[in-house]
Amino acid sequence: MLSKTGPLKGVRVLDLTAMLAGPYTTMLLADLGAEVVKVEPPDGDLTRYAGPFRADDTEDGLAGYFQSVNRGKRSLVLNLREERSRQQLLDLVGRAAVLVENFSAGVMERLGLGYEELREHNPALVYAALRGFGDRRSGASPYADWPAFDVVAQAMGGYLSITGTEDGTPVKSGPGVGDIFPGALLAVGIVSALRHAERTGEGQFVDVAMYDAMVSLSERAVHQYSYTGVSPGTVGNQHPLLYPFGIFRTADGWIALAANRDHHWQLTAAAMGRPELADDPRFSTNTARSEHRGELAPILSGWLRSQTNAALVTLLGGRVPIGPVHSAADLFRDPHLSNRQMLLALEQPGSEQPVTVAGQPLKFSGTPYGTPERAPLLGEDSFPAVLAAWSEGNSEEQT
Repeated sequence: MLSKTGPLKGVRVLDLTAMLAGPYTTMLLADLGAEVVKVEPPDGDLTRYAGPFRADDTEDGLAGYFQSVNRGKRSLVLNLREERSRQQLLDLVGRAAVLVENFSAGVMERLGLGYEELREHNPALVYAALRGFGDRRSGASPYADWPAFDVVAQAMGGYLSITGTEDGTPVKSGPGVGDIFPGALLAVGIVSALRHAERTGEGQFVDVAMYDAMVSLSERAVHQYSYTGVSPGTVGNQHPLLYPFGIFRTADGWIALAANRDHHWQLTAAAMGRPELADDPRFSTNTARSEHRGELAPILSGWLRSQTNAALVTLLGGRVPIGPVHSAADLFRDPHLSNRQMLLALEQPGSEQPVTVAGQPLKFSGTPYGTPERAPLLGEDSFPAVLAAWSEGNSEEQT
């Protein structure tokens, strides 16, 4: 294993996750310097075969889905239905700081690898689980045995009740927020539990439910209902309490404008050549603008439709919160992202050109991390090699 840098340098992680939510958690840990060994079944994580692929990839080529959230890890194939593989996992558990899994409830227990069993091998182990509806250890859910994916979490967590068109049609998020947000929260939980283990020598069970995470993300719907007794509905590209605050059509595309604060609205009205709109009592405050948006919206929308994105950014950029709706191609052209290393080039086996994945937004001045390596090929690392690397004296001391 290559030496890694970053704030989690030396932290050993066993990654028993698949698909998106769990691998996103362990990707964050790997990016930050942890030594992550992805334990896969003989046929591998399903996302290895999900695409997209390059035309010149070899049979060992890595799907974009897999590359993006499994970079910087190692791959070890273990068939946990077999005693020998289970014993090998236990050998590694004794040397690990963290184990992460996103199996259905009860799977690890049936394999004899539940938290209570693993704690006997390593009392300091942080055992992290991510499931659709959580683990019974943290609170029994009537849905505990239900399978779940991103779209189910978006639906049940209240997210889709407020995300959709103004006629009430729910629209799921393009990115898999029902996976990614729970995955990011689990990483925070793991780091918190590691801090406790560092102080006390005691590990613990860390549990995130996708459903719970999406309720947390939909916090506005919860407090609005509590305060008003009315379930908020879908509001399209606008905000129910702030105006103007949303996505608007322009002459050549779409733009985000958040001029709800009164001084921002004054600057916007001046740029429109209509400074009197900022003094009109119907529009002078955010509360008034929200109440009278039916009168103001045609005026504002008409002006925005007459302007290009570039013209609007020139007029208001740096003074009023504004930004064009970027396509993926636009992201590749934006100097902000290249300057902040948010587009990472990774080796693609079999292809002459590297592939690009989204980078790591967490930046550290004192413990910077290096450029992540590509995702591993299936079974690229052997058990003896991993065991040797994780034996005392062959790796950074555990946190």
